[in-house]
Amino acid sequence: MVLVIMDGVGYGAYKDGDAVQAARMDNFALIAGTSACTRLKAHGTAVGLPSDDDMGNSEVGHNAIGSGRVFAQGAKLVSGSIASGALFQGSTWKKLVQNTKATGGALHFIGLFSDGNVHSHIDHLKAMITRAVDEGVPRVRVHILLDGRDVGETSALDYVIPFEDFLAEQNKRGGDCRIASGGGRMWITMDRYNADWSMVDRGWQTHVRGEGRCFKSAREAIETYRAEIPGVIDQDLKAFVIAGSDGKPLGPINDGDSVVYFNFRGDRALEITSAFETPSGAEFHFDRKRVPKVEYAGMMEYDGDLHIPRQYLVEPPAIDRTLAEYLCASVVRQLAISETQKYGHVTYFFNGNKLGKFNEALEDYEEIKSDIVPFEQRPWMKCAEITDRVIQAIGSGDFAFIRLNFPNGDMVGHTGVFNAVVCAMEALDLQLGRLKKAVDAAGGVMILTADHGNADDMYEHDKKTGEVLRKKDGSPRAKTSHSLNPVPAVIYDPEYKGEYARTLKEGLGISSLAATCVDLLGLIPPADYDRSLLNFR
Repeated sequence: MVLVIMDGVGYGAYKDGDAVQAARMDNFALIAGTSACTRLKAHGTAVGLPSDDDMGNSEVGHNAIGSGRVFAQGAKLVSGSIASGALFQGSTWKKLVQNTKATGGALHFIGLFSDGNVHSHIDHLKAMITRAVDEGVPRVRVHILLDGRDVGETSALDYVIPFEDFLAEQNKRGGDCRIASGGGRMWITMDRYNADWSMVDRGWQTHVRGEGRCFKSAREAIETYRAEIPGVIDQDLKAFVIAGSDGKPLGPINDGDSVVYFNFRGDRALEITSAFETPSGAEFHFDRKRVPKVEYAGMMEYDGDLHIPRQYLVEPPAIDRTLAEYLCASVVRQLAISETQKYGHVTYFFNGNKLGKFNEALEDYEEIKSDIVPFEQRPWMKCAEITDRVIQAIGSGDFAFIRLNFPNGDMVGHTGVFNAVVCAMEALDLQLGRLKKAVDAAGGVMILTADHGNADDMYEHDKKTGEVLRKKDGSPRAKTSHSLNPVPAVIYDPEYKGEYARTLKEGLGISSLAATCVDLLGLIPPADYDRSLLNFR
């Protein structure tokens, strides 16, 4: 059986801006037209997020698919911990605050600066700054990673300007709170899966050393870069350092300071965390020149097996008995494969935030190295290479269960370049045709699904009228964030003999896929897994 996760591919609500619908996807149409199909929820409460206004994302999506159940996820856990006061009563927060008061140092916050609620939320940052001022922290410095990906592509000032007003209010209350540095999330700091450590290097020099192009304010930096690079979107803005009236950086990170990385999602937190926590030495990925002696904490524990970071503010969800673990216990040989950009999703996140295998003898993990180029320049990414290996694996007969992720719809979707996303979808569709032939030859079963939508909603629309919102030049306003749209569940079973009804259950979420996979493998799903999609006769 082959589980194909078409990352970021949903059913769009609008024809205009739906790159999935605009693409010629003949193979997908052929497979869906001869298969049992339904639509699954992949956002909000269906994947453990606080409300149905919250977009799904790849982390929680793969958690839900892989665990077969819905767990309260990062945003919900952090919001609850702040509301109850538990975060501020915890030993880590107290240690961070006490350290700054004892040394006279600063409390630094680094993280994604938006309300996208995928990696972070600006309300969490504000709550911690307010509390820090209440508790007499000498200085607060904020290092902002501009989004333009989970929110509007050029929305940075919509966050910066009100935030500066918020900081001014805190300073009236006796605080010393300033933005110290920043840059686009895809230019500095937020690399993942060791794809491009130069991003982390640039972030380190900017946040920690306070080295880089200086501006009087974050607003000035953003407006300057936009004027210098027409068409640049927030996620790609270059790094900047904020200097005081004396021309010196406002917030380099020094010995005796405390640092909070306030993203709750782990994949783009691990590398910058290791930069703070790994001792000096040639084994590291770039020359940090110095590692300040600080109290460092993450918002959550980003890796529960390796216990990274060593200190964190909120306990992550405890996800146990995942699909992969269950199949290992049932002696089912498995292959998990993707390219670098989503390799951790079909392994770490799919396995309930567990790094490593459940059974070395029964599991193979394979990573196809991603190109380090802007995704709109290579929209086909590595989908052909992934398919090459999966076809080989199917033909070998070595694996009973294969799971793979095609990143195209999500990674290219985040660029906002519509034609590139159409190209990405058509490249993916070619590989679906190849997989179909391999599954046919093996007498197997294939499920086509997704972890959330993205490529299906590439333009901003008026929420009331549904009309495309446009720029001053008349072109559509690109949408670079995930969608709230349902995703496919297509069960391609070429040797179907009526074992189950062709009509699948309706109204379920992507967490139902685990039990469905177990059913199709001829096993009995765990009793507490969410319902299978199959109606047995």
